Amino acid sequence: MSAPEEDLVRYRLERAWETLEEAGIMAESNRWNTCVNRLYFACFYAVSALLLRHGLSSSKHGGLRSLFNQRFVATGRFPKELARVYNDLFERRQQGDYIDLFRFDESRVRPWIPRATEFVRRIATMLDESATGDAI
Repeated sequence: MSAPEEDLVRYRLERAWETLEEAGIMAESNRWNTCVNRLYFACFYAVSALLLRHGLSSSKHGGLRSLFNQRFVATGRFPKELARVYNDLFERRQQGDYIDLFRFDESRVRPWIPRATEFVRRIATMLDESATGDAI
């Protein structure tokens, strides 16, 4: 992988962590729809970094999800249960961002925060392993 590509992988992972922080700020402010948006994008940035590390990309959200599910989830390289977080947040973000008069509440969103954090952490570990050659 070239140095500029590696810089982009690091940047996208940094964006994932920053976006998780933003989700926490939105939760503290009781902005649940925006919190869901930020949780989804944290996972999105992490997946984007992982795929780029492996020479894969897509210009569409659905394409990125498909590549991730095909190359990492279906092959057992990423746990299905944890991958469900990303896939569920994709659907929930669509609701929160595009459906009029739709509001998430705290009881529904709060449990997604640690799960999204675990998702990003797992991808960060995979990126570390692939950088050192310990990847599956």
